[in-house]
Amino acid sequence: MTSNLLKLEKAIGYTFNDPKLLRQALSHRSIDGDNNERLEFLGDSVLGLVITNYLYCNLKSIDEGELSKLRSNIVCGKTLATVASNLNLGSYLFLGVGEKKSGGHLRESILGDALEALIGAIFLDANLNQAEDCIIEWFKSSIEKALLKDSNKDAKTSLQEWLQKRGYSLPVYKLVASHGDPHSKTFTIECTLEQFKLTASDCGLSRKAAEQLVASKLLSSLKNID
Repeated sequence: MTSNLLKLEKAIGYTFNDPKLLRQALSHRSIDGDNNERLEFLGDSVLGLVITNYLYCNLKSIDEGELSKLRSNIVCGKTLATVASNLNLGSYLFLGVGEKKSGGHLRESILGDALEALIGAIFLDANLNQAEDCIIEWFKSSIEKALLKDSNKDAKTSLQEWLQKRGYSLPVYKLVASHGDPHSKTFTIECTLEQFKLTASDCGLSRKAAEQLVASKLLSSLKNID
């Protein structure tokens, strides 16, 4: 394996047992020989499964419709290209002469396809658990952004304004638990509004994300009271 690909392995946090799989994952159809299209097909399904399972297991208070919307926001071409760019994947792609000249290594569709192919290659080279570890690490920031974007337009601020307007004390958010490995840790936050005898808790990839989800729950309960 070339030193260039060894550098990529360090960047993605995984060392291949079969380096040929890595090279194939990086090979665009514009070159002769094996390309990454079949690996992309496989990786697309692995990615969808991992993100779906993660959202289902960690966001227990969100219904099917919201989970589906979140997954669509995370597993989309723009996000895939962003994650691939964060890994500098474009610098390692094997492209035909024409694609190189036209800047194919920067094209969103090519980057996204290569990322899915890389996921498929890791799945074949190791197993689903290893692919899952890589995916959650690579997509952690994108997942958190999607959660915050979907958390009712800053529910914490809305809750604070609702309470202040009525002369009530401000909410205090408490960290009650954290679980998982350092690269995939989740945080459980709890908040109690004593004056209403209301308590809510939820978890997220960061304290901030979990606090937003808790505030959203409390706002929903307060609307029934108001």
